[in-house]
Amino acid sequence: MRISTQALQKQSDAASLFSRGLKIWRNWSPTKKAFNNREYQVVDLFSGCGGMSLGFDILSRITDSFDLVGGMDLNAESLQTYARNLNTDVWQGDISKAARSKNDLRVFLNSLKNYKNKKPTVLIGCAPCQGFSAHRKKKWNQIDPRNNLISALASAVDLLEPKVVVMENVPELLSEKYWDYYSFFKNSLESQGFIIKCGIFNSANFNVPQERFRAVVIAMRNNFDFLQNMTDRDNFKTVRDAISDLETLEAGESSKRDIYHRAIMHKDSTIDIIKKVPKNGGTRPEGVGPRCLQKFKGFADVYGRLSWDKPAITITHYARNPASGRFCHPDQDRGLTIREVSRLQSFPDEFKFYGTRDSIYRQIGEAVPPLLSLAIAECVFNGLKTKRQKRIEEGEVITTPVSSSFTSTISGIKKRDADKCLLQ
Repeated sequence: MRISTQALQKQSDAASLFSRGLKIWRNWSPTKKAFNNREYQVVDLFSGCGGMSLGFDILSRITDSFDLVGGMDLNAESLQTYARNLNTDVWQGDISKAARSKNDLRVFLNSLKNYKNKKPTVLIGCAPCQGFSAHRKKKWNQIDPRNNLISALASAVDLLEPKVVVMENVPELLSEKYWDYYSFFKNSLESQGFIIKCGIFNSANFNVPQERFRAVVIAMRNNFDFLQNMTDRDNFKTVRDAISDLETLEAGESSKRDIYHRAIMHKDSTIDIIKKVPKNGGTRPEGVGPRCLQKFKGFADVYGRLSWDKPAITITHYARNPASGRFCHPDQDRGLTIREVSRLQSFPDEFKFYGTRDSIYRQIGEAVPPLLSLAIAECVFNGLKTKRQKRIEEGEVITTPVSSSFTSTISGIKKRDADKCLLQ
């Protein structure tokens, strides 16, 4: 296997714009003035707290390209976080209902003071992923109504006629089990003149200090170069890079300098278990912890510690709870603070979260990592600017279902990335 000079040049060009975005990200703060004179407008239909939109916000500060004109979500606290950080309008609503008619969608669009009907639109639609997730524990063999949000997004595309559609979800979306959902979405967009590309990417390849594998889908009305990794496994950001400078806390303690660096007060029994787990990446010893954990190998990570010199595991909305996975501090006997999980998700420190403590953990865990979204925004920007018409085959693009085994899919991606490291 060889990497062509042309491919290396594309990676270099992409990394150049991405590196400029990193400088903005390090010094990011909420803007006090909404952008309203850019070439493209961005509408986010499943906005959450704004992880995906934040990448477009960062790129706009370099390229003057995107206006963030509004977000829709069901959760009021997530919308408050989105609105206050991105200084844009929000609307609390259900896209599965709003997408049923143009009138309902117009109610949403008319509530966005900066939305312009004829302005080229980038439509973000990162539907909630729990319906597709391999971690569903209950009624796993039944149809999940949340999966119908994919068809709702397709309907919204038909009504809004955007130039670009962006979707991020769990890798299982592209598995054999759920391929029919993706195929419906793909066929719907292709019938409207879109070229659609999808792939599975590790967030760690985009400077996120976390191994988080996600399906990324981008559709444009002209051909475009798809998303490319920004770094390799040898240069992954680690837990140490992200949180080692934060002050030491005992369970129940709070930082006097950072309102988000507050350690949860655990039960004495929980702290006793954590203390028995070896420091720096240790796993709960056999026989330690509740009896129910001894019965299943799938619980091996429960009460485990993060490793200082590796990326974190996937941060979920359960990351506050050591009993939910490898969510213990590398050497302090406690779970992770809001500041720690927000940094592991690559949120800038100046990004402010609103809501209850549990809500904030959920907002962070369900968000698209902003540095991944920065790379996606850059891919969209380049695609809009280059308007390459000749279709070519690209190695990262998935055209058939991936294995039903998520574990084997991840192993294949890691091997592919390792092979590329050896060749460069």
